[in-house]
Amino acid sequence: MRLDVVTIFPEYLEPLNVSLVGKARARGRLDVQVHDLREWTYDRHNTVDDTPYGGGPGMVMKTEPWGDALDDVLASGYEAGAHSPALVVPTPSGRPFTQELAVELSGNPWLIFTPARYEGIDRRVIDEYATRMPVHEVSIGDYVLAGGEAAVLVITEAVARLLPGVLGNAESHRDDSFAPGAMANLLEGPVYTKPPEWRGRAIPDVLVSGHHGKIARWRRDEAFRRTALNRPDLIERCDPAGFDKKDREMLSILGWAPEPGGRFWRRPPAVEQ
Repeated sequence: MRLDVVTIFPEYLEPLNVSLVGKARARGRLDVQVHDLREWTYDRHNTVDDTPYGGGPGMVMKTEPWGDALDDVLASGYEAGAHSPALVVPTPSGRPFTQELAVELSGNPWLIFTPARYEGIDRRVIDEYATRMPVHEVSIGDYVLAGGEAAVLVITEAVARLLPGVLGNAESHRDDSFAPGAMANLLEGPVYTKPPEWRGRAIPDVLVSGHHGKIARWRRDEAFRRTALNRPDLIERCDPAGFDKKDREMLSILGWAPEPGGRFWRRPPAVEQ
């Protein structure tokens, strides 16, 4: 996979040289190119922004530097053999970034990121490149940052760890929170390692039972417990048909039951198991 990032703060992307992403780059699994947007400015002040049409506070990033930068990035990528680019625009007004979207993006051979500053990029830039490639406007949460670089780091790490050969164990991500399949709407439960007892706290007996079926059931039940506690909205969105008998029993213990419309709903506080 090739990743290009155009930014006015290239130094912000230094973390892409460490941890899993850095190792993936060193092994040639990931080609990351960071570009300074100010290299495509043509005045002595390297201006990348201007006042917004219609008035109001803040500044808007200009069309010319972004257009010239993206044209050159595309040209250099094609010359290097990259193909099928997709544009990723970090923005609070975008589609929520989820594990499902991370999986979708990991299937792209080439991603180009446009982390903005100020009030964002002149809309015409996004509309222009939407005629040339898929555009993903992505939000990492319901809050506003000073710029999109932090979002690029989040998205890149989530996507890169899904690429073949990046994780030490290729199966590691299959049981992650939100992983497609059985964990699609669940949070991963607690995990433990040696020693078996620490400060008077022992690990659950089932984890040393050697009974793989019971261990798998315990882990799934703990996933339901954590999801019900921290993200009940995820259970509300689940289709009851997607759960087996044991899942339904656990959800009933936790105070949930399927409603006639097919969604789960929490039982009134007066109802006890």
